[in-house]
Amino acid sequence: MEMEIPVIDFGKLGSEKRSETMALLHEACEKWGFFMIENHGIDKEVMDRVKLLMNMHYEENMKGTFYNSETAKSLENNNIVTEKDWESTFFIWHRPNSNINDLSSLSKDLRNTMDEYIHQLIKLAEKLSELMCENLGIQKNHIMEAFAGSKGPSVGIKVAMYPQCPQPQLIRGLREHTDAGGIILLLQDDQVPGLEFFKDGKWVKIPPSKNNRIFINTGDQVEILSNGVYKSALHRVMAMKDGNRLSIATFYNPSGDAIISPASELLLPTNICFQDYLKLYAKTKFGDKGSRFQSLKNMANGH
Repeated sequence: MEMEIPVIDFGKLGSEKRSETMALLHEACEKWGFFMIENHGIDKEVMDRVKLLMNMHYEENMKGTFYNSETAKSLENNNIVTEKDWESTFFIWHRPNSNINDLSSLSKDLRNTMDEYIHQLIKLAEKLSELMCENLGIQKNHIMEAFAGSKGPSVGIKVAMYPQCPQPQLIRGLREHTDAGGIILLLQDDQVPGLEFFKDGKWVKIPPSKNNRIFINTGDQVEILSNGVYKSALHRVMAMKDGNRLSIATFYNPSGDAIISPASELLLPTNICFQDYLKLYAKTKFGDKGSRFQSLKNMANGH
């Protein structure tokens, strides 16, 4: 049985369905670590164009090299390959500095389309970070500010093609991992599957993205910042016998010098002498535990 992956309709955030949508988003971040967004405001034509031009770029500039590579040849002796991934990939940096014009094999058309896409996508990442903060009960720009460091958040795109694989049982498209960074926004293939996320002891197959949905997952820094409330989920890409799977993953990450720690509002009281706790407990035993913890935090912070 396939699990129904949460779909968050951003179109409802401006309506009377807002609180319901926010609750859905919170549950997706807390219980899943991955979900899809629709009505996200990214221009559909730009998304389609990025995919089209990227597929062309792969055919013209990457495919030949990939099938002649060590990785492709390593399947010839029929052994399971554990040290390599069946992917053809490159990285584009956008912030703090862009390197897109140094990638001379990318057509001008592709570079311009990519710039337009990333410009819209950063706004979506920021909006998502604000909604997550609101759901966590912390200042809405907390993630943005925590990620900023001295240069502002790092934003990059990993473009990956998972080419047709003659022996998918011997190699992974991409081995199991969690993402190191912050919020990952994936524009993925609308035809070819392969992505899988781990939930409740099972691998959940992520279907290709229909209706221009954008697939989101959270990385290790969001888990740290949320004090473990929002987990980063383990995922992998399976190699596929049929079709090439295109994946364009945008990483909204902390700046290299950003110091990430749990938001103080989300920490339990620390360094409490048990005797002091008992005194307070005696007075507030039948009150709310949360406000008891809050008074202890205030005491610890010298308020």
